[in-house]
Amino acid sequence: MSTSAVLVGLGAFLASAVEMVEALTIVLGVGVVRGWRSTLIGVAAAVVALAALVAALGPALRLLPIGTLRLVVGALLLAFGLQWLRKAILRSSGYVALHDEDEAFRREREQAASAGDERRAGLDWYAFTVAFKGVLLEGLEVVFIVISFGSAQGRLGLAAAGAGAAVVLVVVAGVLARGPLERVPENTIKFAVGLLLSSFGCFWGAEGAGIDWPGDEASLLGVIAGGSGTLAGPAVGAALVLLLKNYASAYLERWNMLLGLVFLFIVLVMPAGMVARGEAAGRVSSSRRAATS
Repeated sequence: MSTSAVLVGLGAFLASAVEMVEALTIVLGVGVVRGWRSTLIGVAAAVVALAALVAALGPALRLLPIGTLRLVVGALLLAFGLQWLRKAILRSSGYVALHDEDEAFRREREQAASAGDERRAGLDWYAFTVAFKGVLLEGLEVVFIVISFGSAQGRLGLAAAGAGAAVVLVVVAGVLARGPLERVPENTIKFAVGLLLSSFGCFWGAEGAGIDWPGDEASLLGVIAGGSGTLAGPAVGAALVLLLKNYASAYLERWNMLLGLVFLFIVLVMPAGMVARGEAAGRVSSSRRAATS
């Protein structure tokens, strides 16, 4: 499996997981109060609409020249990724409150309990429309990412599989927990996805404009892993990628899988990059030494 395949699957999986956690909270809040029949029918209708959108737009985008497609998709992904990064940074700084799934769940339950009992075609219309709208709106972002990632690299099936795996995982976790997944580090994942989207946006946009990247997709791993906010970050990340490529490939046939796992660990545990994490740890250590001296 190539580096680009790992990144496409990982990006689709993480982005879909975040959106589906929010959709699950809406569905649970309505279903617990109003009943599950109309709620699940609304969910199913939204899933069918989203699947039809992927099936229609995916093949249509393949008709565009690959250079034009990557330029357009790159610009859209960059805008989308910067928006996710902005939200994650504002919430991490405390300027905007963190998204509380437990509070959102309680709010959905209160609204569902106070809504009127209107029935159409044998369905609880409130439960149907809220579930349909919630899954559709959250799913539209997933569809955009799946189509963008898949079409630009000719890996629509892989991106859809990553998104599908995230949906299954979130649903299973919700069934087992019997409640909202408030312990999911949603803001950290949003930060990681924002990095992925903006990095892919720059990469594909530049490729569409005729620029060749040294190391191809592996250059993305170097920049994100090392951290783009520092001068030394990309150099450290590139050194890590070259080290894994030169030594791991000598012992492992599928060394790209190892590279993908290392990258996933860095993105989730050190979303700002290895260099920024090291500098932060150094500042904390210096503060503790100064406090004890």
